[in-house]
Amino acid sequence: MEAGKILEQVKKDDIKFITLQFTDLLGVIKEVITPVERLEEALRDGVWFDGSSVEGFARIQESDLFLKPDATTYAIVPWLSEDGKSARLICDIYSADGKPFGGDPRYILKQAAAKAAKEGFEYNVGPEPEFYLFRTDGEKRTTPIDYSGYFDLSSHEGYKVLKKIVGALENFGINVEASHHEVGIGQYEIDFRYGSCVDIADKVLTLKYCAKKIAQMHNMHATFMPKPVMGRAGSGMHIHQSLYDTKKKANAFYDKEHKYNLSKTAYSFIAGQIKHIGAMCAILCPTVNSYKRLVTGYEAPVYVTWAAMNRSALLRIPKWFKAKPEAARIELRCPDPACNPYLAFAVMLKAGMEGIKNNLMPPEPVEEDIYSLDDESRVRKNIDALPTSLQEAMEELKKDKTIREALGEHLLGRYIDIKTKEWGEFKKQVTNWEIETYLDTF
Repeated sequence: MEAGKILEQVKKDDIKFITLQFTDLLGVIKEVITPVERLEEALRDGVWFDGSSVEGFARIQESDLFLKPDATTYAIVPWLSEDGKSARLICDIYSADGKPFGGDPRYILKQAAAKAAKEGFEYNVGPEPEFYLFRTDGEKRTTPIDYSGYFDLSSHEGYKVLKKIVGALENFGINVEASHHEVGIGQYEIDFRYGSCVDIADKVLTLKYCAKKIAQMHNMHATFMPKPVMGRAGSGMHIHQSLYDTKKKANAFYDKEHKYNLSKTAYSFIAGQIKHIGAMCAILCPTVNSYKRLVTGYEAPVYVTWAAMNRSALLRIPKWFKAKPEAARIELRCPDPACNPYLAFAVMLKAGMEGIKNNLMPPEPVEEDIYSLDDESRVRKNIDALPTSLQEAMEELKKDKTIREALGEHLLGRYIDIKTKEWGEFKKQVTNWEIETYLDTF
C-alpha cells in the first residue's frame, strides 16, 4: 500500500490507534502506540524515541532516533479492538540527520539485499519456525499443553490456539502453507510461503508477535527459545533459500544437467556459507541456550557438511524440485528462532554472495549419517564441526571480515558487547546439575 492511501484506508477501517513496531538488536519486538490522528505526521516526519533506552541501539550522546512507518506493512491487529480498532505498521529507523540508522537490523538487511540486486539477484527465503506452547498455571513454567509427537493430532487446546494464530497471520496478509505438531511435546511449527528476504523477516516477527499474544489470551505462553526442555527436541528455524536471476527471470540455483539439479551459482553460494558458517553462527544461533540444541542425538546439525537426502547435514538440497525448476533451493538447518531474522538473512546472503564473487566450490557432499562416523573418518573427510558455544561463535565473528562487513561497525560493536556480557553472566551461574553432581562428591 502506498503511503498516500493509508490515511484513506484507516478511515475506511475505522482505525483509532496505530502500533508502530520495530526490533532491537536482538530481534525483540518494540512498539510505540499513537492515536490515528498522528499518523499523517508520523508518515511525513517520523516519530521520535530515545535510542539509548533500546538494547544495543545508541549511546546517550547520539540517542535521538526516529521511526518511519513502512506503508507496505499496514495490517489490522485482530485482537486489539477494545476502545477502538488498532493497526500495525513496521518501521525503519532514522538518525536525527535524516539518514538511515546504522544500528537498525532492518536497514542492515535492506543494504545486503540492495547489493545483491546490483549483481542481478533477488534473495528469497522460506523459514520454518518452531516453538513450544506451555501452560502458565503453577510454578513450573515448562509444562507442555500436550504429549503428542511429530505430525500427531493436536490436543483440543493446541488445535484451538493454532487455529487462532493461523487466522491472525492471515489477517496480517501472511499466506500460511502448513501448521503441524512437531517432535517435542507441546511443540509446533508454522510454515508460510517463501518470498523476498525483507518481507519474510517482517513476517517472522509477525508470527512471533501473534503466537505470543494469542497464547497469553489462552493462559499459555509461546516460546521460541531454542532448547527450553532438557532431553526434548529443540526448536529450530530451518531456512530455505534461493536466488532469483532478475535478468534471466529464472531461479539462479537450477541446472537440470547436474545430478542435484544445482547450478554453479548455487554451488558457489553453498561454498560461501560453509566458509563463513562459524561466524554466521554468532547471529544464527545467538544465545547461550542455542548450543544446547546443536548436539548429537537430535536432528539439529553438528558438523559442516552438505547433502541431498542426509538430514544430519548443515545444508540440505531438497530433491523434489526436479520437475519444478522455480522451487530449486538450499536449506540451512542450524538457525534457531531466537535469532534476529533481519540479521540472520543479511549474513546468510552476504556469505553466499561472497562465494559467488570468488567462484568458490564446496567440498564433496556427505550422504552418509555423519553421527555414525568416528573422529578419524571425519578428519579424513575434512568434516569440520560447528561452534559448540556462544563464546566460540563470537570468536569466529570477531575475525571474519565478510560477516563483520555485513553487520556494519556500529551494529557489530554493540552486538559483541551484549553477547560478551551474556556469556560472562552465564559463566558465573551455578546450575542444578552442578549441585547434584558435585555437592556430595567433593
